[in-house]
Amino acid sequence: MGSSYSPAAVVAADKGGATNTRALVIVTLLFFMWGLLTSLNDVLIPHLKSIYTLSYVQAMLVQFCFFGAYFVVSLPAGGLVKRIGYQSGAVAGLVIAAGGCLLFYPAATSGYGLFLFALFVLASGITILQVAANPYVTLLGQPRTASSRLTLTQAFNSLGTTVGPIFGGALILGGAVLLSDVELAAMDEVQRAAHRAAEAATVRGPYLLLAGALLVLAIAFAFAKLPKVVQEADAVDGGSAWDVLRHRNLLLGAIAIFLYVGAEVSIGSFLINFLGEPQIAGLDHASAAHYVAYYWGGAMVGRFIGFAVMRKVSPGLTLGFNAACAIVLILAAVLGEGALAMWAIIGVGLFNSIMFPTIFSIALHGLGVRTGQASGVLCMAIVGGALVPFAQGFMADSAGLQLSFVVPMLCYGFILYFGLRYAKAFQGNALS
Repeated sequence: MGSSYSPAAVVAADKGGATNTRALVIVTLLFFMWGLLTSLNDVLIPHLKSIYTLSYVQAMLVQFCFFGAYFVVSLPAGGLVKRIGYQSGAVAGLVIAAGGCLLFYPAATSGYGLFLFALFVLASGITILQVAANPYVTLLGQPRTASSRLTLTQAFNSLGTTVGPIFGGALILGGAVLLSDVELAAMDEVQRAAHRAAEAATVRGPYLLLAGALLVLAIAFAFAKLPKVVQEADAVDGGSAWDVLRHRNLLLGAIAIFLYVGAEVSIGSFLINFLGEPQIAGLDHASAAHYVAYYWGGAMVGRFIGFAVMRKVSPGLTLGFNAACAIVLILAAVLGEGALAMWAIIGVGLFNSIMFPTIFSIALHGLGVRTGQASGVLCMAIVGGALVPFAQGFMADSAGLQLSFVVPMLCYGFILYFGLRYAKAFQGNALS
């Protein structure tokens, strides 16, 4: 399946603790930025759904194009980073992501299709950042604390996802004048087109600001002094990624990443509309966006807690506990109403906190020189963020929005199994 980029087959030339700490701080900025950009989709979805009068399935094309880029670009990104290195790869990802943000300017006058293309380009840049940064973080310290260290950097990713909805809610939804279907139907075609253009234009300013920030970060990162990395002999060059899937912990980990990302993204994607339901909170889009920040903010808080907890408690056991809590909260949201249902679904964010880095670390455990291929497979599995929201969208259109949250609940069921299966990971028990 293409490239066999192997970050496990590299060593940091400078292993000084101060140098590694400085590098970790610099790389953490990347985690923050792609978190912010990813969570902005939760603001875009209800906004574009209202502008273009889309069904839930059609609105989920936003996530399909965004997270579909992970599946398409992950392996080529691995080859790129292998050739040009971690640092240059991160710079390339930042520049490409900035290009995607710039495409939002013409998209405002060109329609939904160009928005989707812009999101694909933006996500392609973020994918390159993911492929370079996630394994790089695992190199900056002892292997036994890799899960804890990746959780810490993911906490700042969550800071970005917390800021994103507030930023988007104020600058995109704050100035929007969204009309009901009845009001839109009363307009002629010219009036509807003018209204759509005016509302779509609200995305221009925020994404131009983000493009500028990404380009500044690319320049700064290009000149940053990071530990040099030396490529060792690639023992699996030209091997098939299908071979590495024979490792059971990687195969199950890839499924778990697929379902976890899908569940987390799906809940965030529907959250503004869910909070707008009259039996839940009846909030307008701009007000609901602030509660989306609580959802992602819970993940940020949970990652700081998880960073400390998993130095004492098995990562697998912690993962299973969090998945069980997420299932209980979603059941409360599906069966309840009012404040109970609202805060239950928001509370899932707290328990999402340690899932991605923990699954990632367990899946890569014991793979040696094949860790690079495995990392590419796991990044491809992020395509769950494209497909699970589609499944929830179909259910929302056919069975109702509240009941549709059963879809992410089932995803957490598998993650519960995965966590309990490897509850003794990193405590002397080999993974098979």
